[in-house]
Amino acid sequence: MAVNHLPSDRSRARPLRIATVVPPWLSVPPPGYGGLEQVVAGLLNALVDRGHAVTVFGAGPDHGTAADYVSTCADLQYDRLGEALPELAHLAHVSNLISPDDFDVIHDHTTIGPLVAGRRRVPTVATVHGNPVGEYGTVLSNTDHGVGLVAISHAQRRSNPDLPWVGTVHNAMLLREFPRKRAPGGGPVLWLARFSPDKGPDVAIRACRAAGLPLTLAGKCNEPAERRYFEQVVEPLLDEDVTLVLNADRERTMQLLLDARCLIMPIQWDEPFGMVMVEAMATGTPVVALRRGAVPELVRPGLTGLVCDHPEELPMALRESSRLDPADCVAHVAENFSVERMALGYESVFRSFLAARARHPGPRETAGVATR
Repeated sequence: MAVNHLPSDRSRARPLRIATVVPPWLSVPPPGYGGLEQVVAGLLNALVDRGHAVTVFGAGPDHGTAADYVSTCADLQYDRLGEALPELAHLAHVSNLISPDDFDVIHDHTTIGPLVAGRRRVPTVATVHGNPVGEYGTVLSNTDHGVGLVAISHAQRRSNPDLPWVGTVHNAMLLREFPRKRAPGGGPVLWLARFSPDKGPDVAIRACRAAGLPLTLAGKCNEPAERRYFEQVVEPLLDEDVTLVLNADRERTMQLLLDARCLIMPIQWDEPFGMVMVEAMATGTPVVALRRGAVPELVRPGLTGLVCDHPEELPMALRESSRLDPADCVAHVAENFSVERMALGYESVFRSFLAARARHPGPRETAGVATR
């Protein structure tokens, strides 16, 4: 049976020794685009603040969080993103470096990690950051019986309910790092994502054009597939009503969110989370989105944004977004998506998972803790 609360009694238990494994591609936190790395950075710092001994295993030089840091490779492997061997080599090094004498639990954020974690001598909990279907679902379905999976949304978990889930914990962010607007934004609509058909930049252009509103199209566009999609699909649609911003750094991204009338999320797939929506609301910028994936879990319709069932509804929603109060958006994030709440959720999952393993040293049950 799932438990839908954060048990406060567990917060008084002894500190945990946590080994966090991150992918070898980007630093934690990242200098620009990198939702996973931004979330993990906040989680690391919050767990350390709660008194846990946390060591992060990554690639390249020290990433700059409050956790201890161990590098498995001198350089970040971003230029080899998409290849399997860099992550496999990274995970092989991690397995050799982690001992049960030093750690109670491993928290893995990599793609392949759940498949190889059964060889480790320390129990592994792995957060699933992608959509757990198709080829990725095949990898996850072959996870060792001793590995527990954590979902980042209830929608993600429902998309493949037979996986060995042990909890659900929403992603979160450090709210105090975000500037906040005091009045509804009078600037352009903002689309902020990587250039991919899943993210619907073409839908955003057409919706804003139909609404008579200017659009800032701010996208990550440095991988071959992203550049091809931009050149073939997006570029022919550009006109004077669209301002293009490519590969913005973190500071520029924050300013775009702050200035925007609203964030448009015309996603064409079942997004497992969508951290950019939380970031937008943290600045006081409401979200206009299509009802896919985790959108209904993140946005409160009529309060922090407007959720549409069909693309044809987007233009009117974009115009109406200016009536939403920025203070309501910020309060919603503070209540539901703080790093402190996320750290409590993971702590609860770690302790429940370790307790279940202690009771049942063999193949364990998959019932887990659902937290928000």
